[in-house]
Amino acid sequence: MEIRLETIEIPVDDDKVCGTVLAPAAKLPGVLFVHGWGGSQERDLARAREAAGLGCVCLTFDLRGHERHARQWETVSRDENLRDLLAAYDWLVREPNVDPAAIAVAGVSYGGYLASILTTLRPVRWLALRAPALYRDEGWELAKRQLHEVTDLPAYRRERIAAHDNRALRACAEFRGDALIVESEFDETVPHQVIENYVAAFTKTRSLTSRVLAGADHGLSSDDCMKAYRRVLVQWLTEMVVGAREGAAQAKLDQRGPGDPPRSDQRREGGAIIE
Repeated sequence: MEIRLETIEIPVDDDKVCGTVLAPAAKLPGVLFVHGWGGSQERDLARAREAAGLGCVCLTFDLRGHERHARQWETVSRDENLRDLLAAYDWLVREPNVDPAAIAVAGVSYGGYLASILTTLRPVRWLALRAPALYRDEGWELAKRQLHEVTDLPAYRRERIAAHDNRALRACAEFRGDALIVESEFDETVPHQVIENYVAAFTKTRSLTSRVLAGADHGLSSDDCMKAYRRVLVQWLTEMVVGAREGAAQAKLDQRGPGDPPRSDQRREGGAIIE
C-alpha cells in the first residue's frame, strides 16, 4: 500500500513556510465477496456498501449454479466454482484504481472454503471466513451436489482433521496474511469442530481474529444476526485497512533522507531538534 510523501512550500505574505504532504496513493484496497452454496451476491451488497465507505473497491458476484446460472445447480463442480472465483479475483485486480497488493477476500460457508483455496493461487492480504465449510479432497470434479450423496459430510465435519489432510486446511496453514474466522453459536451445518480445524491450521498468519455470533444459526436467519456479522466484518476490515495505511505512512516517514523535515514527534528550538 503506497503512500505519497512530498515536501512543499506554502506562500505567506512575502515569505514561504515549509510543509509536508502525507497522503494515500491513488490505488485503493480491493475486497472480493464470495457467497455460500445456495446463496447469492445479494446478501453481500450491504457489507460491500460499508466496506466501500472505508475507501475500498468491492466486488460481489454469483457463482455458477446460482441465480442466472441456476440451471447448473445439479452439475456445477468445485473446480468450476473455483475458476469462477479466480476469474472474479483477476477482474478485480485489473481495475486501474485497485492496489493488487491490498486484496481482501470474504467468504461464507462454501465460499469460505473456496476462498481458503484461492490463497494458494492468488495473492491475498486479508482473509475473512464466516462458517467456512469443509469437504473431502476426493471427488474434486464431481458435481458439488453429489458430495452430499456419496460422502457422509456431517460425520466428516465432526472429525478432527490435520491441516495436511485437507486442501483448504493446507492452504490456511500456508497463509501469511491476516485472517478473521467467524462462527455461529448454533450452527448445525458447520459444527464447532470444523472451526477448530480451521483455527488450528492458521499457524503462519500475521494475525488471527476469531469471533462467535451469539444465538446465530448457519444461515443468519435473523436480522440481528446479519447485522452482528456485518459489524464484526466491517470493524475487522477497518482495523486492517487503517492499520495498513498507518504502517505505510510511518514507513514512508522513516525513509526520509538528510535535510527532510523533522518527524512528527520532533520539534526544533534554536536550531536543535527537541525530542
